[in-house]
Amino acid sequence: MKRKILFFPTRFFPAISGAELYFQRLAEIFSSQYSLDVKILTSNAIDFRSLRSANGRIIEKTDKYYKSVNNLEIYRIAINYDLSLEEKLKKIQNLKEFRLLNINNDALRKFIKNGPFLENLDAFFTNNRFKNCEIIHATFYPYFNLILSLILAKQLDIPAICTPFFHFSNPRYLDPEMLIVLKAFDLIIACTEIEKKKLQNLLKINHNKIRVIPMGVDFDEFSYSKKNDLKFNFKKHYFQKKEIKYKMILFCGYKNFEKGAISILKAIPKIINSFKKVYFVFIGPSTLAFNRELSKVRKMTHTRIINLSPDNLSGYLDKKKISAFRNCDIYLMPSRSDAFGISFLEAWAAGKPVIGARIGATPEVIRDGIDGLLVRFNDTNDICKAVITLLKSKKLRNKLGSVGKDRVLRYYTWERIAKKTNEVYSEYKRN
Repeated sequence: MKRKILFFPTRFFPAISGAELYFQRLAEIFSSQYSLDVKILTSNAIDFRSLRSANGRIIEKTDKYYKSVNNLEIYRIAINYDLSLEEKLKKIQNLKEFRLLNINNDALRKFIKNGPFLENLDAFFTNNRFKNCEIIHATFYPYFNLILSLILAKQLDIPAICTPFFHFSNPRYLDPEMLIVLKAFDLIIACTEIEKKKLQNLLKINHNKIRVIPMGVDFDEFSYSKKNDLKFNFKKHYFQKKEIKYKMILFCGYKNFEKGAISILKAIPKIINSFKKVYFVFIGPSTLAFNRELSKVRKMTHTRIINLSPDNLSGYLDKKKISAFRNCDIYLMPSRSDAFGISFLEAWAAGKPVIGARIGATPEVIRDGIDGLLVRFNDTNDICKAVITLLKSKKLRNKLGSVGKDRVLRYYTWERIAKKTNEVYSEYKRN
């Protein structure tokens, strides 16, 4: 008989970020290669705004991905935007399972404000389809579904595991009242040793309660070969014909300050002052701040920017995205809000050099001068210097990309990550 595992991410595909991809790939591999029956419980949110506001994007029940994604069963609970904060508090406080968690009301209030607050809680907590699940695995901090997963684990009397993707370099994540929630989980999976040490120091818990399992990548999809030739060339499709040999710098992620997208825009004038024959490609959800800065930069001479949103893509393995990684000369994401950074792995799988920020967990992911370069977060001069260094040295680009590619194939395929995660699950046997 297959063991039943319940995944409880904050959002799920067609919502796109590293946390969503993490659970989707694990679920797909567990369902096809392991004796695991994975159920996925999540909200109906698509973008981050919808976690708290009715003005955000949600997935409708008529959408083809509402109940199933690549043969995975999805149970989506609608977000309730109508109740007042006090009404939401009362609903949770009245649950006996919540009272067993010893989470104070101030912390609860903060998690509820972050969202998503899911409606029909009574039906949600008494749903028989989850009663035979043996483990609940949730992500990511600091969203309200973590508290719901702990409540559900108490009701089902099963272990609760959390992969928080803890962005400890961002001050917003260091609230001591909210951190107490992570202590309530039976086990925490960190993506790096740096994240583990930070969580251990903040939570004051035994190191055995935190395991380190990194992120993964679909290596064969991003690594070029005749077998997986996409028959789509990003440069030929988007570049001007006379500029097809121009260099290409790629960013893929949420286009905000935290991810470094706005810092890149501000560095562009300095970069093209030294190296004019270059395109900048941004792929991911936009923000108002990014769009405002983009409109300023576009007005400059010699500026070539291609800006794609998820609406232009069909999913994680969209041919445009994969071709962008294969065609780029440099992958640039100087972020301070990454617990790991799957896109670095995607760039390495394509044999490309990467540039990240010297902050958070990134210095453990990128080995400066070995498989990539590190820059100071939000330092446009440092970003410019690193980019120009790589643009002017094909030998260095090839060296860094090649070392990164070998490392990814050895340590960071999704199959390896699934194997390590299943080993953790095996520690929690049936009663």
